[in-house]
Amino acid sequence: MLNKGTIALFDWKAFILIVLIMILGLSTIFSATYTNTPVNATPLYIKQIGWIIIGIFFLLTGMSIDYQTIARYAYHIYAFSFILLLVVLVAGRSGFGAQRWIAIGGFSFQPSELAKIATAFAITRYFSDYPARHGYNVRELVIPGILIAIPVVLVLKQPDLGTGMVITFVSVVLIFLVRIRSRLLGILTLLILMTFPFLWHIFWENLKQYQKTRLLTFINPSADPTGTGYHIIQSKIAIGSGGFFGKGILQSTQSQLNFLPARHTDFIFSVFAEEWGFLGIFVLLILYLLLITWGLDVAIKAKDRLGMLMACSIISYFTFYCVINIGMTLGVFPVVGIPLPLMSYGGTSMITTLFSLGILFNIRKKRFLFY
Repeated sequence: MLNKGTIALFDWKAFILIVLIMILGLSTIFSATYTNTPVNATPLYIKQIGWIIIGIFFLLTGMSIDYQTIARYAYHIYAFSFILLLVVLVAGRSGFGAQRWIAIGGFSFQPSELAKIATAFAITRYFSDYPARHGYNVRELVIPGILIAIPVVLVLKQPDLGTGMVITFVSVVLIFLVRIRSRLLGILTLLILMTFPFLWHIFWENLKQYQKTRLLTFINPSADPTGTGYHIIQSKIAIGSGGFFGKGILQSTQSQLNFLPARHTDFIFSVFAEEWGFLGIFVLLILYLLLITWGLDVAIKAKDRLGMLMACSIISYFTFYCVINIGMTLGVFPVVGIPLPLMSYGGTSMITTLFSLGILFNIRKKRFLFY
């Protein structure tokens, strides 16, 4: 799978950044779950090590397969993810009020994680195949619109508001990157402003009760401090109590005393902040910033339009997840169930993230080759 050329062009600096973030995530998962692991159960940090090993295999796979080959099969990948989303709706496994997982044997995975990159690949392939010199018009955006709408609707049906938002956000970023006609942009802006009350009504009426409560809690967490506002309040206490240097591993009271829910998944940043303090947060954010900057550099210097669009979609996903997750733990954004990339516990998220980053390695490598 790996040849001498691939190894010679491997970007070790970016890989070290990825490994450092995963190590910080692993140590936080160990600390967050240390006192809650049953005696006979496999600790979650051990399981996470397994997911990281599998994920690195997928990173190397993504790096080794030409991204143009991946784009060639983009519609097939999209169709496969569409089938999996239908399977979830019919026979998916439920948990935490949502039906998001497919269980096979002793494992379960989230098809929505595949759907988000499959959608990005499909619309990237479309925009690459059908470039528009003067910008796209309404007729030319119908097919991308359908490609985006189908997974968003199916994901929202699970319901998974966070992933639905991610797919929509990245798709909008791509559409603006490929440029739409200024007249169309003006009409769309006016149309959205005029129909916003109706769109909001439809959006609100289709939310589950707990999703409505989360949004209301975001505006005023103290309205229900022991119920829906509990996550945000405990998260803020954890982050604030970390101080400048933090309390140290296994010393976080919010985590060790079970005050903080979802501490190894969606709220892992809060545990990290309490144990490593402001100094640790600063280092972690620098690591993420360097990785995102590297991804943007890959996109800007990509060999062709396809590589540029694919790299932009991947780094947009990555950035969106980081910003929303950290903002969620700080109470800046509502709680929408989005993991922190490379840090949160979870196999599907780890594998899809590393596979996507592997494609970035591939796009970067191609600009040094002459075929």
